Formats: sequence, C-alpha cells, structure tokens
Amino acid sequence: MRDGFIKVAAGTPKIKVADCEFNAGQIIALMKEAAEQGVKVLALPELCVTGYTCGDLFLQDTLLQGAEDALAHILEETKDLDMLTAVGLPVRSKWDHKLYNCAAVICKGELLGLVPKTHIPNYGEFYEARWFASGAELDTLVNLCGQNVSLYSNVVWECETMPNLVVGVEICEDLWSVQPPSIAMARAGVTLVLNLSASNELAGKAAYRRQLVAGQSGRLVCGYVYADAGEGESTTDLVFAGHNIIAENGAVLSEVRFKTGLTISEIDVDKLVFERRKMNTFAPPRRDPMEEAHAIGIGRASFSLDLSDTALTRPIGKNPFVPADHGDCKERCGEIFTIAALGLKKRLEHTHASCAVVGLSGGLDSTLALLITARAMDLLGRPRSDILAVTMPCFGTTSRTKSNAQVLAERIGAGFRTVDIGEAVKVHFQDIGQSMEDLSVTFENGQARERTQVLMDLANQRGGLVIGTGDLSELALGWATYNGDHMSMYGVNGSIPKTLVRHLTACAADEAEGSDPELAAVLRDILDTPVSPELLPPREGEIAQKTEDLVGPYELHDFFLYYALRWGFSPRKVFRLALAALGEDYDRETILKWLKNFYRRFFGQQFKRSCLPDGPKVGSLALSPRGDWRMPSDAVNALWMKELEDLESQPGI
Repeated sequence: MRDGFIKVAAGTPKIKVADCEFNAGQIIALMKEAAEQGVKVLALPELCVTGYTCGDLFLQDTLLQGAEDALAHILEETKDLDMLTAVGLPVRSKWDHKLYNCAAVICKGELLGLVPKTHIPNYGEFYEARWFASGAELDTLVNLCGQNVSLYSNVVWECETMPNLVVGVEICEDLWSVQPPSIAMARAGVTLVLNLSASNELAGKAAYRRQLVAGQSGRLVCGYVYADAGEGESTTDLVFAGHNIIAENGAVLSEVRFKTGLTISEIDVDKLVFERRKMNTFAPPRRDPMEEAHAIGIGRASFSLDLSDTALTRPIGKNPFVPADHGDCKERCGEIFTIAALGLKKRLEHTHASCAVVGLSGGLDSTLALLITARAMDLLGRPRSDILAVTMPCFGTTSRTKSNAQVLAERIGAGFRTVDIGEAVKVHFQDIGQSMEDLSVTFENGQARERTQVLMDLANQRGGLVIGTGDLSELALGWATYNGDHMSMYGVNGSIPKTLVRHLTACAADEAEGSDPELAAVLRDILDTPVSPELLPPREGEIAQKTEDLVGPYELHDFFLYYALRWGFSPRKVFRLALAALGEDYDRETILKWLKNFYRRFFGQQFKRSCLPDGPKVGSLALSPRGDWRMPSDAVNALWMKELEDLESQPGI
C-alpha cells in the first residue's frame, strides 16, 4: 500500500448453481488465498453466492435465505482478513417487497453496504427484469445477516489509511449503459471501480469487453477490476468463461479467461491522482468532496486497511519510452518518424527554406535527425539532395564516425560536405588564451560552438534551416553546450529520448535490410558505436570520451525521466520501480548513484531548457518551455536530494 500501490484481484470461484453452502466455501477459500497473496481489494462475480443462472429460483425464499446464511458464513470466516471484498448475491427489501441484484461490500467481517444493480437487462439472452428491480436512486436500510446496512445505489468507500484509495462498485450491465454509475463515482473521487459481472462468452465478445473495461478506466482515469462468472454456471443456453480484467488508465495490467481462480495486479492510485491533478478536463468538482458527493447523489463511507508494503507483479518495462512489441512495432516506429517529419515539413514550407542543414557526426542522434529530414523531404516531394549533411572533424573525431557519416549521407541521397574546424578552433583558443593542453570544458565547448557557427553560416549562405540533433535525454541532463549543439532552427529530436533514438535507428536498419544493405550496415555500425560527443582526443584511434561513463547509462536516465516527470513520482518511488525493472542489470548502489546525478543535473540545467528551439512532440513527454514543462531555472532540489540521502541510510528499501 505504500508508494500508492494497492494489490487488487478479480476472482472467479467454481460454483454450483443454487448450492449456496458450497459456493460460500469456494468464496471463502478464494478470499483466504487472495489475502495470503497480499491482495487488499477483491472483486467477485455477480450473484456468485447463488449462481447467476438460477432463473425463477431467485423468487423462492429458500434460495434467498440460503444466500443470506451463506453471506453470514462468509463474514464469520473472513473476519480476520485485512481486505475489502465485493461479493454478489440477491437481496430482499422488505419495504417494497422487491428483489435486488447486489454487491455486498465487506471488510474484516463487517458488512459495509449493499450496492444494487442499476441497469437491469431484459433482452436477448438476459431477462433479469423478470426477477430483479432496478436500484436506481435507491436509498434505504435492510437487515441482513443481523446487521442494519444501507441498500444504496450511489455510495463510495474511502480508505482511512490510504486517502487516495476510494472504491466504487457497479454491476455488469451498468458498464454497458449510456451513463454508467462509475462516471458519477469518479466525479466524487473514486480511483478504483469494481465491476461484478456475469457476462456470457460469444465469439468476438472478449475483445469488445476488454476494450470497454480499458476504455472506461482511461476515460475516468481510474483503476478498474472486472470479475466475471465462470465455471459452474448453468450451460443450458449460455457459457461463461471467467473473463477477468484489471485495467488502469486505459491499459490492461492483467487478464485471465477460461479459468477459475484469481487474477492479480497492483493499481497505482497515486499515479491516477497525479494525472487527474494535471487534467483540467477531468470534471473538477466545484465544491469540497462531501458537498460535491451530496450534490450528485453520492454517499461516502469509510473503511480501514493495515498499511503494508505491496509486492509488485504488474509489468514494469525497462525502457518505458520504447514501444512494446505487440506485432505492430514497424507501424509504431513509422508513426513516430512521420510525426516528427510532418513538423519539419511544415517548418520548411512556412519558411520557404531552400535546404535543410544537418550536422552529421556519425553518431546516433544526428543519424536519426538525417533520417527524419529525409522523410520530410519525401513528404514535400522534394529531392533529398536539398539536404546538406555536414561533417566537422576536430580533435576528438575518429575515422570510424567520420567514415560512417559520409557513407550514411551518400546512401540517404543528401548533399555532403566536410569542414575541418581544427584550425579555426585553434585560432579561437589563441584569441582567448586557451592552452591546447588544457582539456577542460572550454576545450570541449569551443569545438561544439564552432560547429554550430559553421552550420548556421552554411544555412545562411543557402537560405536554409539548421536541423537540431539533440535528444530529450540530453535536454533532461543538460548534456549540451549552451549556444552550441543546444541551439538550432528546428529540433526534430527534442522529444525523443536516447533509448527511443536507438530503437528507431534499429527499425530503420531492419527496414533497409532488403532494399539497401549498405545503408543497413552503416546504421548497424552506428548503433554499435559508443555514444560520445568526440570532443577529447582519441586514444589509439578509439573514442576516448564515452558519455555514459560520465553521466550514467541512458537506459537508467530515461527510466528516471519517464517516471519522475511523466508521472510526478517521488525519488523514493522512482528508485523502487528502477530496482524492480532494472535490478538484475544494475545493483542498488549504481541505481542510486545515477538517480542522484539525474536530479542534480535536471535541476541545475533548467536554464538550458528555458530557451529551446521549436520541435515536434512525438510522445507523452517533452521539455518544451512553451508547453510541456514550466520550471524556474533557479528551483532548488533540496527536498528531492534529501529523500535520496534518506534512501542511502535505509538499505532495506
């Protein structure tokens, strides 16, 4: 439960239709199994105490009393379980003599409330209206299992020990309706919706159900646990497959079909609250939560769970910026290339630029910038010869990168020019009194600024634009020379992090394999070349200055960047996730070392990000000062660094 994670489960017990005693035993066993696995919130299927397919037996007091006795047994047997559970059963109301399809919300042996189903189907294979009344706007008390409990269609439960965990319940068809109850629940602060369902299986229905659950979790920015009826239901006319789904903000975290048992994952309620905080389109309440809940007819109640650590089983990718391969990797990479190229296409059209000038180093970033620029020229219907690729060797340039730059330009079809800047830099150093033996930051940055000057002047000569090559990871770390490679006339890589740069270049190499083997070969050699600005003299002809030795592995920094900025996670939480995702590749001390370096550099280098050139946003995160990231250049990182220092003294975390 710490760090915002709550372990949740959808459970499908094996049942026997109308055998409430047997079903209670199966439900109790499943609840105890869930508790043993650390589950804190559990959803069970619609009417699972009796079975969904009881038909006219629902009207008989024998079955209804059996269901009540079974629930009393469940309450007694699970009173020591630190878990909130929603279980489905039919409930009689004495005041109107109606029968309601309900979710009983229980915790530690206490019946917290009953939520009736609102939308009662009466079509196709479903005839629930034959037995059940709608619970829309119902607000009454019933005596069940010796407890006076609310029978209320609009109630949410707030966890006292985890304030961001607010739970709401809807039942099966409620989700399929024009206005699901979960909409009002989300407006009232619900972050986790439980759906007790009995949805029969038909060919193609699972995909629709999955889209519906994932879509609702995305629209409401919530966690959604969908528990479906399965084995044991009558197969007279229908088959039930136990299609259980756990989704969070549009993404399916875990899914099981054609099985009984538990489907488990973790919902990050703090992450959901952060996203809602950012979104002014998320139906913000105009009153305090209690007043808002009252205004839209939502009741609020509370429950308590013991605080404990939550073991993570949800997928945590090592490279969160890199598209997961779901069989559409080529399409996703092509989409990113096109988005970036469309931005440049518009800029070239608007400025009537006669050419695009790209500084080509033979490294990853400039390679991607050239590939995007070539795509933009294709979209414009212009020849790729309207691109001028310029390599500018100096003191740190190796023959490998210089050769790769030339071959790459030739295979792309760009114009190519070599401008050796060594003598110009030496003259500049003489002018300012910089010794050639002093390999300090001035020695390095003098070369970077000279290269930018050459590119700008060549662009002026031709009436063109300088295309920036710096990527998102470098911007986050400030790994760019101010008014050197930091500056351009349009930065096509500005929202593309280093891990994605590598992935896109690899995709381009794969695509070129059949049509242009030489291009594929040079792209693969560039991928194998260590990342380096090549500003220090090589050692025995090899690159001496390796960026990742100085600032840390980009795989780590991109991970930090994604979770620290996209989701606003605390350093402690970023560290915990990094250990979970990358702990097999990096030890605890290494991750913590580079995480401290990330926060130190990110805060200290904001002034460089405050004056960035335009560039297209291609993913969910960018650092443009005009839109995505507003931060004062003088912000202090003391709070963040203090949290990291505390982690150093707590080796168990």
